[in-house]
Amino acid sequence: MTSSPDLVLPPVKSAAGEVRLPGSKSISNRVLLLSALARGATLIDGVLNSDDTHVMLQALEQLGVMLDRPSPTRVRVEGRAPFSVRSADLFLGNAGTAFRPLTAVLALMGGNFRLSGVPRMHERPIGDLVDALLQLGAQVAYLGEPGYPPLAIGEGNIRATQPIRVNGSVSSQFLTALLMAAPLVAESQNHDLVFEVEGDLISKPYILITLNLMARFGVAVQRQGWQRFIVPAGSHYVSPGAIKVEGDASSASYFLAMGALGAGPITVRGVGRNSIQGDVRFAEFLERLGARVEFQADSITVGSPGVAAGARLKAFDEDFNLIPDAAMTAAVLALFADGPCRLRNIGSWRVKETDRIDAMHTELAKLGAKVSSGPDWLQIDPLASQDWQAASIATYDDHRMAMCFSLAAFGPVPVTIQDPDCVAKTFPDYFQVYQGLLK
Repeated sequence: MTSSPDLVLPPVKSAAGEVRLPGSKSISNRVLLLSALARGATLIDGVLNSDDTHVMLQALEQLGVMLDRPSPTRVRVEGRAPFSVRSADLFLGNAGTAFRPLTAVLALMGGNFRLSGVPRMHERPIGDLVDALLQLGAQVAYLGEPGYPPLAIGEGNIRATQPIRVNGSVSSQFLTALLMAAPLVAESQNHDLVFEVEGDLISKPYILITLNLMARFGVAVQRQGWQRFIVPAGSHYVSPGAIKVEGDASSASYFLAMGALGAGPITVRGVGRNSIQGDVRFAEFLERLGARVEFQADSITVGSPGVAAGARLKAFDEDFNLIPDAAMTAAVLALFADGPCRLRNIGSWRVKETDRIDAMHTELAKLGAKVSSGPDWLQIDPLASQDWQAASIATYDDHRMAMCFSLAAFGPVPVTIQDPDCVAKTFPDYFQVYQGLLK
């Protein structure tokens, strides 16, 4: 993979303005797939225009789904299940929100498929999902190391007479994939399809996104706590006709953090008090750090607690299990705190686009910070102004590494971002928007 030229960010002191967020990646790819499985046509507004959604769109077209794109952020999908193409070789990049749900859908739909991705995707575990699909009678085989992609899917003998057990402690995307695919089985069953979660389910807000969107397409999943999920017999998807994708709350975290660091105020539009995404809780986290935060129905505004005048953000010790993506932004904010900061319960970072705990530890240390880490935690000591070191930050082909380390430029030294174009995975024009807020 070719890397883009390095981007040098000079030290900055203030930022203010407004940002209209791109569409949520998590919602975009879920809605695209649900629309493809639903009866009727769906017009989707606000689709994220990025690498991960392009992967999903390309895969759906390969599978025979009719798509019309009047604009880069607007897609009309003609629902069709089962898909007309029953044999295909799908390359899904490093898009977990495409790879995991498509694995489940194709395994339950039947056909002969090969699913592969970039080398990093072949290092991201999928065994818990495959184990659950095998319980349903699906035919799924590993083409490389057991427990990891690439996968071969064949014609199974689908049955659903017993509760399906799925491990929830590695990735919530496995349960999401099973729930989204479940109506393909439940529609023809005279009994409910039941999923039982083993272990502690992580990233619960992402499951709530899945359930919310399934309901908009006519499938009301019954949730009994976080251990048991019931898809009623006869369930099937019906298009809502039109649906709008809200802004990406994970991407909002960088701009909200800029408001806290750079005097602000900065307003992000596209998420707010009514958002279905868990990552809007990052704004509440900023309030605990001392920032001024204002929620509206469809926007959030953040102002600084007075960093420019010498005040610092409050130190924190937080469990970030519910907002693991936005937690990366918090790790960089720790450099500006008034004491040591600890991020707990972030073990899912290790199976993301890169091992984010190791990557964060390495790159924060380059800036001069004292950092320690463990299997599911990270601790960072803040930097005094004289201790900052100019650094070239490796991004590991991970969009969030590039975006969150742009915040380090609010320190007193220049920061170089290697391969800045890796942000194309979710936010292709991130650095242009970032530069437009600097004062």
